[in-house]
Amino acid sequence: MRYRLYFMLPDVASARAMLDELLLARIEERRIRFCAKEGSLPAGMPEINSIHKTDMVHGVERGILVGGVSGLIAGGLLFFFPLDVMLWRALAMLALGVAGALIGSWIDGKAAATIPNSRLQPFRAGIADGQVLLMVDVPFRRVTEIEEMIAKRHPEIRCGGMEHHIPVLS
Repeated sequence: MRYRLYFMLPDVASARAMLDELLLARIEERRIRFCAKEGSLPAGMPEINSIHKTDMVHGVERGILVGGVSGLIAGGLLFFFPLDVMLWRALAMLALGVAGALIGSWIDGKAAATIPNSRLQPFRAGIADGQVLLMVDVPFRRVTEIEEMIAKRHPEIRCGGMEHHIPVLS
């Protein structure tokens, strides 16, 4: 299980140094992401993508739940109509539930892709002022080690918290 740690770095130079230190601490580059003003990060630094910038993952999760429940309810209505075999009713209910989950996740994911990520809201002012947000995903057993390493080497870096639920796609 991985935890996502958030840190506010004072500038791009500090972000570059932090990237090097995290790589030396054996954190994979695909687990490290930076968010800064548009165009301020140099090439070669891992930037956040649309999955991190928007609430798309939350929208897909919500769409699966709402669409799946709606499909199951629609499928449940089939029990009131005469079909010859009970197995067909059950299969139709299951198929409608899966179809509802797929359609709901697609529709809600598309809608949520236009909404900024609410988790990044506390950091938007700092990013606008030229600071850089560091997001790093680490195993639970290394959380304390990474936090202590950053605090020891860079006292100017502000810890922005930790997220326990990290979607598989991010």
